[in-house]
Amino acid sequence: MGEQRVTSTSTLASTQATKPPWYRDTTIVKWFAQVAALVLVVGALAFLAIVGGDNLEAKDIATDFDFLNINQGFDISEGIDSDPDTGGRALWVGIVNTLRLAVAGMFVATILGVLIGVARLSQNWMVNKAASAYIETLRNIPVIVQIFIYAAVLGGLGRLTADSDFLWGLGYISAKGVSLPRVFVADGFYQWAVFLVIGSVVGFFVHRNRVRLQESTGRITYPNLWALGVLTAFAIVGWFAHPMWGFLSGVFGSIGDAWDSIPQILMQLLLSALVVFSAASWIRRFLDSKRTPAGLAKLTDDDIFRIIFAGVGGVIGLLFLMVLWPGLSSWIVNSGSDFWHFLADKFGDGRSGQPVDAMMPTIEGEGTLLKYGPQGLTMTVGFAAMFLGVTLYTAAFIAEIVRGGILAVPKGQSEAASAIGLNRAQSLRQVILPQAFRVSLPPLGNQYLNLTKNTSLGIAVGYADVVSIGNTLLNQSGKALSVIALWMLFYLACSLSISVVVNWFNVRMKIVER
Repeated sequence: MGEQRVTSTSTLASTQATKPPWYRDTTIVKWFAQVAALVLVVGALAFLAIVGGDNLEAKDIATDFDFLNINQGFDISEGIDSDPDTGGRALWVGIVNTLRLAVAGMFVATILGVLIGVARLSQNWMVNKAASAYIETLRNIPVIVQIFIYAAVLGGLGRLTADSDFLWGLGYISAKGVSLPRVFVADGFYQWAVFLVIGSVVGFFVHRNRVRLQESTGRITYPNLWALGVLTAFAIVGWFAHPMWGFLSGVFGSIGDAWDSIPQILMQLLLSALVVFSAASWIRRFLDSKRTPAGLAKLTDDDIFRIIFAGVGGVIGLLFLMVLWPGLSSWIVNSGSDFWHFLADKFGDGRSGQPVDAMMPTIEGEGTLLKYGPQGLTMTVGFAAMFLGVTLYTAAFIAEIVRGGILAVPKGQSEAASAIGLNRAQSLRQVILPQAFRVSLPPLGNQYLNLTKNTSLGIAVGYADVVSIGNTLLNQSGKALSVIALWMLFYLACSLSISVVVNWFNVRMKIVER
């Protein structure tokens, strides 16, 4: 019996001491598989790039971006520059037009969608059915069809005359578009903005103090109203006292001169140090997150991979700055100097006028050759049709998302709000909607992405968006692949930016568990 026990114990010890062969070791197999997959992917991409480059060269198809620095010889119907001197400037006009449409559309679609989503749950039969009819109608008609309908309606309004006014004379509407009163930034805005920044900082601390007082005493301290009051007070004082910040012109000018004197090699070294520091800082924070009271916890294979890839990423970023794109440091120096001198110009030259001004729309020309003047906020038929199309279409989907978010809030929350004396409007504003937006925010981000990508339909109604202008550049230069690559980069940047903003709000709004 004793011999059997000794034999079994020795057998178990020998089994534990014996390691599997290297080709069966799970750690080695996992590392090899992941590295091999990475090599295969990179190799396949490199092979496709080389073959594609050879085929393009054999067919004499250029893929450079020289057209961005050449005057392409065409005008643009609307935007910040109607006669761009280079292809890059023309494409920038299209980007600004696209962003203008997308941002305005997201803002209006969100407000309209929330109102309609709440109305869909109204106990008023007429309001409920009207909201339902809006949603079921607009979301089931393709957006391009709606855009064509709006363009046809606006284009058939008739020619522009002195009698084309509407809204009691505040604007004009005709087949040339819509012109409304325009509010714009005047000479003293940047000086006034200093007061707004200071007021925002002070309001933030006042808000935090009022919240602490409310939590400690239980009294209602109205932190939002206090913060808004502080900001309003600074805005009113700044409206009259903003010329006092004119001395900042010299300060910004000196900073711009100092920035311009930075050697390119120094900026390159600073950027390289920043990349290396970022990678090392990430690795340090990651290792700190793995520490326990007993010391550093054992790292898994995935943890080791993360550390290695962070280090490799830092090395690649260093090579990118030092070898592949050494001109980035020069661009940062020049752009930074231009920025500081821009601020110096905005604060100087006796800019002491009012911060914000407004102008009424006007009509220029004689006889039948009338057009809208530059004083008003003019929306062409293309912009108005696109704005109405993408905004009303997206608002229908946002309304359904908001309705679903409200229904996802437990019924007990509404009952609790009623129990403490809140009416329906207060319950909706203070209890239901804040919780509903936690559920609604991720799908809202998808709708913002869809709206931004739907702006590419502007070419169908002659709106000068980035796709329309890019198509003109494509025809003028013949650089199809280059233009398509720029389109892809632009919409990718828009999608990632929207995702970052939505995720930031999503993190801020989530419930913090104790």
